[in-house]
Amino acid sequence: MEGGGRGVTRVLLVDDSPVDRRVVQLLLSSSACAGSFHVIAVDSAKKAMEFLGLKEEGKEQKQEQAIDMVLTDYCMPEMTGYELLKAIKALSPLKPIPVIVMSSENEPQRISRCMNAGAEDFIVKPLQSKDVQRLRNCSPASTQCCDAGSDGEPPLLLLPSDHVVVATAAASPPPSSRRRAHFAGVLHSSSVELSHYFPFLFKFILLVYAILCLGELLHRWSNGCFLNLWCA
Repeated sequence: MEGGGRGVTRVLLVDDSPVDRRVVQLLLSSSACAGSFHVIAVDSAKKAMEFLGLKEEGKEQKQEQAIDMVLTDYCMPEMTGYELLKAIKALSPLKPIPVIVMSSENEPQRISRCMNAGAEDFIVKPLQSKDVQRLRNCSPASTQCCDAGSDGEPPLLLLPSDHVVVATAAASPPPSSRRRAHFAGVLHSSSVELSHYFPFLFKFILLVYAILCLGELLHRWSNGCFLNLWCA
């Protein structure tokens, strides 16, 4: 399959907006990504289900059209991104596909809902160049490529003693703790992104207030009450 080489992440992009699909495709195909992603785009969650072979009419495509990651919009007609997320996690439990949800609305409840349903990440639209690394972190293809090393040989696993392995396993936090920590990180990242817009919002409010004051002064001037602040 094209784009399925070692280290290339095959992304199934699901978004009903042609503009948003194009933005993601241009970003992931840019020179900055250095051929790390191969994007297949569909405009609905139902088409994504068929592509993945999770519906009866699409089962014959499942082997040929394997992908490494699903990047889906949250709000879509007929079937939402959240419903697609739950379907993917429920219908492919043996080898779950990483799912990243996108939304133009930064709602903590929405983020929590998706993360609890098994989403690997939640990104606030529009997708930016700084989000590319977050996609790489969720990609099993990138992980396997890094683990294999430059010569393509599988990594050598050394087990000096049983107690070392037990100690390492005990030190590793449970999945629920990791998910809570990741959820907190997503919320913090989203809040930082929104904080960039606060100065512009403040200036906009001042501009609106100035326009209203100017309108009031012009109204008083036209009524001959400019010097009388208490003129009705």
